[in-house]
Amino acid sequence: MSEKKKKITLIGLILMIFSSIYGYSNSLTAFYQMGYSSIIWYVLTAVLFFLPSALMFAEYGASFKAAKGGIFSWLRGSIGEKPAFVGTFIWLAAWVIWLVSSTQFFLVSVATAIFGRDTTTSWHLFGLSSDQTLGILEIIFLVIVCAIASKGINGIVKISSVCGVATLGISVVFIVVSLIILLMQHGQLAEPLTAASLVKSPNSSFTSPFAVVSFIVYALFAYGGLETMAGVIDNVDKPEKTFPRGLIWAMIMMTVLYILTIFLCGVTANWSEILGQKNVNLANVEYVLINNMGLVFGKAFGLGHAQALVLGKVFSQITAISDVLGGLGAAFVMLYSPIKSFIEGCDQRLLPKRLTTLNKYDMPEFAMWCEVAFVSLIILFVSFGGNSASAFYTVLTDMMNVSSAAPYLFLIGAFPFFKMKKDLDRPFVFYRSQKWVWIVTTIVWIVIAAGIIFTIIEPIVEGDPATAFWTAFGPVFFGIVAWIFYSRAEKKIKDLN
Repeated sequence: MSEKKKKITLIGLILMIFSSIYGYSNSLTAFYQMGYSSIIWYVLTAVLFFLPSALMFAEYGASFKAAKGGIFSWLRGSIGEKPAFVGTFIWLAAWVIWLVSSTQFFLVSVATAIFGRDTTTSWHLFGLSSDQTLGILEIIFLVIVCAIASKGINGIVKISSVCGVATLGISVVFIVVSLIILLMQHGQLAEPLTAASLVKSPNSSFTSPFAVVSFIVYALFAYGGLETMAGVIDNVDKPEKTFPRGLIWAMIMMTVLYILTIFLCGVTANWSEILGQKNVNLANVEYVLINNMGLVFGKAFGLGHAQALVLGKVFSQITAISDVLGGLGAAFVMLYSPIKSFIEGCDQRLLPKRLTTLNKYDMPEFAMWCEVAFVSLIILFVSFGGNSASAFYTVLTDMMNVSSAAPYLFLIGAFPFFKMKKDLDRPFVFYRSQKWVWIVTTIVWIVIAAGIIFTIIEPIVEGDPATAFWTAFGPVFFGIVAWIFYSRAEKKIKDLN
């Protein structure tokens, strides 16, 4: 007997979006990479990508509200099944690789939440090295997530809602504390805000034109993932109204929070003094900034240096707890939604029957466990394989950089053809003129393509052609695999008929 489902409300949908997509740390990373100048790129990306694409996804979702295949159904209903299969497979592959890396960051957050700093390099179980220990713990984490998620959408909604509140809450705390410090400092910023700082990065790695434009992909990733919510649309209450509203509200809130948080980083952190040090990197920059904010906050209230240091550690731990909850919410949604969209969207005859079978909770349990097994194999190889495995993981990461953005070329490119369909019920329509549809689609498509192209070119300019090759090869490789698989399955079906 199937689990009785509770429909996802507007608030529940917004919280799910926040828990799985919004990354508070993205703002802090953006400040580290580009300083205040990242604001312009986040605004441009929001205006030229996030806003128009969210409205497109809202139209897709409202029209295909009954479809269980998510973006696969969107693409199939617009441009046909074969390109839909290829585009969705590239999209799924990027999220599978994301699961590998996200589990590593999750354990760093756990360590920081407990100890106030990253201690994962000293973790050892049963005589194993720290890398091997982390690999085992990452697999255990994925197994637990899959075991809970396979019991039905209700559990995913509850967990992601709680995690969404935590993710939103830590942003509010950061903003409030930063504003208090700004008032106590009489409007004085630690990092001066000048016309030059709004267009030039203080980071030497982001001064070349290629590196600056390639930052678009970072911004795309910060905004990316909105389309994954298509995997739960069949569980949304009154989806033709709730889904578009949820996307639009989440889009507005996320954009405002990103821009405000980037600016407020400069209240307590002078870039050269705090972030220009050799020990600061993308993995720890969030906690460096938060720890420093706690230190400044303590001193502003007259605490001694030692007491202010303790307060900075507490701030780091609170942030890490939020990251743990955010990572947990994202893991539940991303383990379920992309694979669901893929297997329920395509012709069931293309895939093995067991892979498409749903359990008594209407969940693709076997497919989810297959996904966990595949990700676990990669984790085991990376953890136990030594230097060659580390090089392999670097290649995987490079392949994911563009693979995560490439599917948007399919989704955006298919939109004019979706609008030309005459036999669709359209409960939500924003783009009413076909002329404007083509103009907006072209602009958004060019923005994405430019980000991808410059991301590929930038390593060549820096003298690293290998990274450029694997970055470009990622979506091509996944696309070729999908094309061959579909063609063979299609031929097999024809032979049977």
